[in-house]
Amino acid sequence: MAELDTHDSPLPTTTVKWRFPSIHPEGRKYTVVAVAIALFFYFVVSHFVGWLLVLVAIWVATFFRDPIRTTPRGDRLIVAPADGLITMIVKVPPPPELRGPDGLADGGYTRVSIFMSVFDVHINRTPITGRVKRIVYVPGKFLNADLDKASEDNERQHFLVEGADGLRIGFTQIAGLVARRILSFVKEGDPVEAGQRVGLIRFGSRVDVYLPVGTAPRVLLGQRSIAGETVLGEVGAEGTLTGSSQ
Repeated sequence: MAELDTHDSPLPTTTVKWRFPSIHPEGRKYTVVAVAIALFFYFVVSHFVGWLLVLVAIWVATFFRDPIRTTPRGDRLIVAPADGLITMIVKVPPPPELRGPDGLADGGYTRVSIFMSVFDVHINRTPITGRVKRIVYVPGKFLNADLDKASEDNERQHFLVEGADGLRIGFTQIAGLVARRILSFVKEGDPVEAGQRVGLIRFGSRVDVYLPVGTAPRVLLGQRSIAGETVLGEVGAEGTLTGSSQ
């Protein structure tokens, strides 16, 4: 990753070049299998089918891509944990699995839902710097992750991260129609930095983020978020954004 030198200048003096995203280790085995199947069909069964399966292998490799992200720093910033489309912004109570004296308090939280299609990056990242206070896995159904009731019915995994100042942010990985496994790269008690990779959902899904009471979202419905980079909200900032789709 490029380091930005700002010692004698208010602006960075180092340029950043595009690099081809690597494949996350979790996806390498699937990519190898997909390539092997494509080669078998190409040389043994049919060139045409083999080329189609090559395209599938390329898609599998692309699905597990793991690009480098540059996360803005700020004690009050909450960054997006997922790439995808902002499909819902609603006021809701926190999930029961995240409530309690050592969890989220009762009240109206702003839930920002990010839908990840099968073409989005599926590596999930923590919204704030702190310590993983709670991870709760809940088995469930595999409904369309774009539905509101997926937050309560689908297979999901809740995270609660607590910052050094006591700020607690909850977010939830939700499986969808195609997703069949939710993975976690961290465990309870682990320290994490904002933007750090914490999990993965295989093949299409959704992530919900619960913004604290008194924090308005800094994203709009229909906007696309970038995990580890897009600022979803700033704690205590209540201004309402407006925008248009065009």
